[in-house]
Parts: sequence; C-alpha cells; structure tokens
Amino acid sequence: MTITYDPSHALYFDEADLRSELTRVFDLCHGCRLCLHLCPSFPTLFNFIDARDGDVHGLTDQEQDRVIDECYQCKLCYNKCPYVPPHEWELDFPRLMMRANAVKKMQKRQSTRERLADQLLSRTDLLGNVSVRFSGLANRALSKNSVLLRKSMDAAMGIAAQRVLPPYARQRFSAWFKSRMKPFIENCRNKVVLYPTCFIEYQEPAIGKDLVAVYEKNGIECSLPEGVKCCGAPWLHSGDVLKFKKVAEKNVTALVSQARQGHPIIVSQPTCAYVIKRDYPLYLRTRESRDVAAATFDAAEFLMDTHKKRGGLDLNFVGDVPESVTYHAPCHLQAQNVGFKSRDLLKLLGIKVTVVSKCSGIDGTWGYRSDNYELSKKVALGLVQAIERSDGKVLSGDCHLANTAITEETDRKVYHPIQIVARAYGLSEEKRQ
Repeated sequence: MTITYDPSHALYFDEADLRSELTRVFDLCHGCRLCLHLCPSFPTLFNFIDARDGDVHGLTDQEQDRVIDECYQCKLCYNKCPYVPPHEWELDFPRLMMRANAVKKMQKRQSTRERLADQLLSRTDLLGNVSVRFSGLANRALSKNSVLLRKSMDAAMGIAAQRVLPPYARQRFSAWFKSRMKPFIENCRNKVVLYPTCFIEYQEPAIGKDLVAVYEKNGIECSLPEGVKCCGAPWLHSGDVLKFKKVAEKNVTALVSQARQGHPIIVSQPTCAYVIKRDYPLYLRTRESRDVAAATFDAAEFLMDTHKKRGGLDLNFVGDVPESVTYHAPCHLQAQNVGFKSRDLLKLLGIKVTVVSKCSGIDGTWGYRSDNYELSKKVALGLVQAIERSDGKVLSGDCHLANTAITEETDRKVYHPIQIVARAYGLSEEKRQ
C-alpha cells in the first residue's frame, strides 16, 4: 500500500496498490464520520461497511467504485476532515478519488459514453471558440427545447438531456477587451492580470466587463495575458492527469512572468482559482507553479485586500443597491479558505447579506452527466430550500455553473457579486449596452 497523490510515483497507476489505499482511507473515514453530510459518497460508503458489521476489507471493487463515482470533487473534505496532510495519516479523500479515476482511465475501463463525454466536456476552448462563432445555432442546439439533439447527446455521450446548459455569448470577452477604448486611470494604485476562465471568455463576458469596470473605478489597471487556456479542471476531474499537466504547464508559462513582476492574477470563477492555487503546485511540483499560485486571487478577495491594505475602495455608490441579497458561497471558494470575501464586499454597500453554503450539485462537469442527474438534483434540493427560507431580494453567487443550476431550480436570475457592485457604482454592463 502506497500513500501517494503524485502521478509521477511508480505505483500511482497500480490498481492493486490503489485498492489497498482505498481500504485504508475508507476505514479511517468510517471511524470518524464527520464528513457524513458533505456528499453522497460518504453515506454510501458507511452503509456498505455497516452492512458488513464494520468490515471495510469486505467491500467489493464494485462497491468501492460506486463511492468513487459519487464523489463530485467539492473539496469540502479539506474544511471538515481532521486528518488531511500534513497529518500523519495523510488522508486526502478528493485526491484519492482523482487517483482512482486516473487509474480507471489509464486501464481503459471507461465506457464509450464516458470517453465521449470527457472529450466534449474537457475541450472547453475548442467548443467555446466554435460555439461563440455560431452562438445562435449553438444555443438553439444545446437548449432543452432541442429535444432530438439533446436526447441523442444523452444516449451517445451521457450528457443529461434535462440539464440546462449555460448559453454561449456572441463575442468573446478577450475580443471585447482588446477592441475597447482603454481609459486613462487616474491615481493608478495597482496593475493586475485577468485570467478570464472559460465561462467569462465564452459564455458570460458581462461578468468580465463589470469586473474591469469595478477594478478601474478603484484605480486598478487590468491586462490580459497571452497564451492562457482553460485551467484544465475537466481533464483532472475525469482522470486524465497527463492532459491536465500539459494544460497547467502552458498556463503557468503564460502567467509566471507576470507573477514575478508582482502583478496579481485575478480569477473570478472559484473552480479555476482553486485549481491554479492548489492543484498546479501539487501536480507540477515546480517553483514556477508555486509562484503563479501565490500571486492568484479571487476577484472579491483581491478587492477586500485592497480595501484593507491599499487605501480602501471607493464607497460612493450612486447606482442601484439592493436592500438584501442571498449569497451562495460555492464549494470551491469555501475550499480555498480565504473567508467569505464576496459577502464582505457586498456588506460594504450596506446590503443585508444572507449566506447559503449548500452545494448546487453541479461541481464542474459531474452534474452534467446523465448517470448523476437524479443524484445531482437531490443534492441541490438542500440549496433550493435554503434559498427559499432566505429573504434576499436578489440572488448572488460567484460560480457561473452553480448560478445556472440555481436559475434552473428557482427560475430566478443570479448575479455575480461583482455585477452587483458594478450596478451600485452605476457602471453595470446592462446599462452600458
């Protein structure tokens, strides 16, 4: 048995070694159970073991695999588990599940549907480029109303026909940024690099436009790096460690010079920020990846850092400020352990903020898959109920995928916190159009 989460280790892809490590970790989890309510994996695991009177060694490979399949990489184990590294037990449940997916992929034990889904969901830049260019056609094709195509995608690739998919924009964020008239920033206090992420680049550039407006309003000059791609999270979570590392290396190469010049890297989507901060250093194990990670900030995190350490933010809000907001704290933002910076930012506007920290059940691409659809809806039920109990006039959340799921469940629009701040300044993209 080898305790390893390093893909370069000689036994990382050895299935017998993996099964022994799964048994060790499952035994520790069964004895603790603090994670019981985090995700479906743990109730399933505990029920399997309890049915054998606590004999974790009696679990079959199929039962272990079900536990693996039900892990959607929310990362909240890191907030809850008392045994994560550097504890002597070295219990890292999320990375062990990713190792199991990597072994499955390496041994080619995936079904054709799984392989096709991985290819579709992981090639975000290719799909984004094509879909933006033909956004009208792409959005009609991917709509739930396109019954025949969506059912065909479900049958062939396992992409749930019932799931609402985020639509594509007509113009990429980077195209807008490069073509805009760059304003003169009076009293420039800092220069930052924007890592736009696939969601802002191809699907919701309005968030990026509002982010630029808010940053420039506060004397922060924004630039876009050349050569960055998708952060690689879909490859990593599907088990394709080698493709993930190639993508990560390219992004680190594109960003490291900016990081070393002291320019903060701003990422407005929690999953992407988490991957750059935590996964790049762990999987690449280079000084360059550590330098990039150290320079990376969530968008609200950097604004609150500016407010506290760099002379404060402009608090002259002349636009629309909602009385109350229900704010969804995404799992991958909670896992960064930076605090609820978006909540704190909204409070600067004088807003009453109710925080909801339940999972949306999407978690990257996990909730898109038809095999997980019903379980994903069950996970999201707690979030929906928490939103219904709250009294916020406006819904807000940092994660575009989670926001899309919330809209699907509640029929209410969800705004990124930066968009609410832009509205409060009178700068929002909606008013500039």
